[in-house]
Amino acid sequence: MNDLTRYQPQFVAQKALFSFFGSSFRILGRDGSLQFFVKQKAFKIKEEITIFADEGQTQPMLRIRARSALDFSATYDVVDAASGERIGACRREGLKSILRDSWLILGDGDAPIAKLQEDSGALALLRRFFPIIPQTFHVSVDGQDVGYIKQRFTLFRLTYDVDFSKSPLDPRLGVAITVLLLAIEGRQKGG
Repeated sequence: MNDLTRYQPQFVAQKALFSFFGSSFRILGRDGSLQFFVKQKAFKIKEEITIFADEGQTQPMLRIRARSALDFSATYDVVDAASGERIGACRREGLKSILRDSWLILGDGDAPIAKLQEDSGALALLRRFFPIIPQTFHVSVDGQDVGYIKQRFTLFRLTYDVDFSKSPLDPRLGVAITVLLLAIEGRQKGG
């Protein structure tokens, strides 16, 4: 199993908005140090993302795999790269996400253990027409807010400030859902 001390409850996630041959994401600690790195290949039919501890991509930490190709309500399994242990999964709520982005974080037996949802239905609708309005996603467990992923307004980089400090979830799931937002939601913003 990975050393969970590497997974901090507060971090910054970044993705350059313009890239032609795939995207790269960086998860930075509050001090600006690199915690995780992802190089996502372009034009993949079935999503598979490896999260590394370093930019040299020598130490895989997590793997995120879509269960099927081209699924509007895709489910992504999150696996510890060292042990092969399935940690949980993240499922995009396809129809609900048309107007307001919504994800479920799943535990054992695919039972929902948390929900991640865009902050406001009205703002979400406005964002569909004016994508420069920053998003905020609230993470809830049993109806209680336990964290957030808040987008900063920047011109050339999709940047999220992330806080899971009140979350009882496995911290690896926090990193995984953030990377999925960078990959999936970021793609919708032109990146």
